[in-house]
Amino acid sequence: MDSTQKEPSMRVLKWFFLVIDFSFILYFSATAMKLIPVEYAYSDYTNPILVAWNWSFFPLDMVISITGLSAIYLHRKRCSEWKPVALISLVLTFCSGLMAISYWSLRLEFDLTWWIPNLALMLYPLFFIPRFLKVG
Repeated sequence: MDSTQKEPSMRVLKWFFLVIDFSFILYFSATAMKLIPVEYAYSDYTNPILVAWNWSFFPLDMVISITGLSAIYLHRKRCSEWKPVALISLVLTFCSGLMAISYWSLRLEFDLTWWIPNLALMLYPLFFIPRFLKVG
């Protein structure tokens, strides 16, 4: 197998980065503007402690968005630095999903509306991270 077959597919990864990164930006924008109807929000949506918990993800999720979009930009400019930046984004995305799933698990709350997106955040990076670790 030559090195191009081992290298992560940027075409597929770019799609994931664009969807996830813009979704984070849109989600926090909608949350800040109070555009999410309470019936679609997580449980205890108006509880100040839960609001703080939700916003505690903001810095992490924005770093994920910045690194993911930066990886796309660097790849487009043919800069080899796209790979470590993309790997950082993938690892942090996994962590963001894991933190949310851990929280909902501890509370024994199983709402698919919140579980599916967060499981996706956890699982999709696992398909790409090993490819980055194999490529030199």
